[in-house]
Amino acid sequence: MTAMLEMRGVSKSFAGVQALRDVNLTVEPGQIHTLVGENGAGKSTLMKVLSGVYPHGSYEGAIVYEGEERRFRDINDSEALGIIIIHQELALIPLMSIAENIFLSHPPSRLGVIDRYEGYRRTRELLTQVGLQESPDTLITDLGVGKQQLVEIAKALSKRVRLLILDEPTASLNEKDSEALLERLVTFREQGIASILISHKLNEVARVADRITVLRDGRTVDDIDCHAEPVQEDRIIRSMVNRDLAHRFPERKAAIGDPVMQVEDWSVYHPLHPERQVIKNVDFQVRRGEVVGIAGLMGAGRTEFAMSLFGRAWGRQITGRLHLDGREVQLSNVATAIDAGLAYVTEDRKQLGLILADDVRKNVTLASLARVAPRWVIDDIAELKVANDYRNRMRIRCSDVYQEVGQLSGGNQQKVVLSKWLMTDPKVLILDEPTRGIDVGAKYEIYGIINELAEAGRAVVVISSEMPELLGTCDRICVMNDGAFVGEFAAADATQEKIMRAIMRNIKIPSKKGMNESDMRTQGMQV
Repeated sequence: MTAMLEMRGVSKSFAGVQALRDVNLTVEPGQIHTLVGENGAGKSTLMKVLSGVYPHGSYEGAIVYEGEERRFRDINDSEALGIIIIHQELALIPLMSIAENIFLSHPPSRLGVIDRYEGYRRTRELLTQVGLQESPDTLITDLGVGKQQLVEIAKALSKRVRLLILDEPTASLNEKDSEALLERLVTFREQGIASILISHKLNEVARVADRITVLRDGRTVDDIDCHAEPVQEDRIIRSMVNRDLAHRFPERKAAIGDPVMQVEDWSVYHPLHPERQVIKNVDFQVRRGEVVGIAGLMGAGRTEFAMSLFGRAWGRQITGRLHLDGREVQLSNVATAIDAGLAYVTEDRKQLGLILADDVRKNVTLASLARVAPRWVIDDIAELKVANDYRNRMRIRCSDVYQEVGQLSGGNQQKVVLSKWLMTDPKVLILDEPTRGIDVGAKYEIYGIINELAEAGRAVVVISSEMPELLGTCDRICVMNDGAFVGEFAAADATQEKIMRAIMRNIKIPSKKGMNESDMRTQGMQV
């Protein structure tokens, strides 16, 4: 079969940093080709070269598409040939309708006037193709992330897509939405549309891929024909990180001490719906040197609980008692929470955890400016020293600490967020989905950092939707549902089945048949 796409010997560098080194990639018509590798391996860079985001002349090598060498000047050139890229950060305008977003760049017109009727008719057809039943009038802001992803695919179909590129499309989706998206890719394959899928979720990769290409440090290191040989996750991981991960989670011996944080009778109401109680009379504690996990479905109240503790950053009518080191404290805002020894690493690092347009140096010191600003003036030398110390300690991969955080990979961005909060010297560190959207190698490093913090006597709380992650990193796991804790297990006794059973015992059953494991997945708990 003649290849639809060949990328030959592609190399690209940024300010002296080599992002791609002689990369080769071949995609057949109607093929689902997955691209895997650690954060910073060059996956997104390669796709930006292909789509014209990085124009011809800014890289070395050749792009041969449908038998001809192509020299894309910009993304419009690639889209004209049916190469459509959907980035990890969706390019939708929230306060515009589905129809307006789909045809924003190419509205149907008649005699030079936008034909809204035709736009709505074509939008309905496109939504049917991607499995959405929403009205074309629906605002994007009223859709969940999963449906927004499908709108992006509908937009690609409106441009007569022939090669669809998806960059981490399921990173922020629950299991149900991920399943719907992958099924759509399989349908497109049957229609002759090829796809390049970038993903860190190896179970998804193994399920839908026809071919897998592994990148490491900007090079092609492995290429697997999924129809000719079995897909082995261990082989993919070994190729990605250049070492065996005999254990996905580093071992440590817990040395648990006295309680550091105790929460009693904690209640929180919704900030916009004051009649709705979100956190319901919760009791909770974490000890020195202990890693406590919080499991639960999406909407169980885990993030809301954590943010309400962190200086009442979320919620209203917050009542209850909070003790740190045996002393009751009143944390009325985030500043008092930081001063008291609490730190909260948000689940949304790009929107809430970092200033992407600022450099590593400024992001690291952002929560602790007083430490590098004697007499209210920032000491540039002191700030530089601290930032470099954390860069080395956390193994942040960047050209230097003056590099913009927005240019870093997801795993390195997460290390910058962690550095920012570790600089506050917290007694209690709350990590909300600490490894979301990062690769297995970077995850292992994050788990190692968690162990180091616990061994240094810090108390760590890990909120995660990945049960294997909780089972592999925590000393104790608390199960949350509908704003209350409904179960607790020591690490030695905890299993996925016990955690699910605790949730199921306390969940509102939607039908007489109850809930099976598939139902659990649809609500966001990865098993």
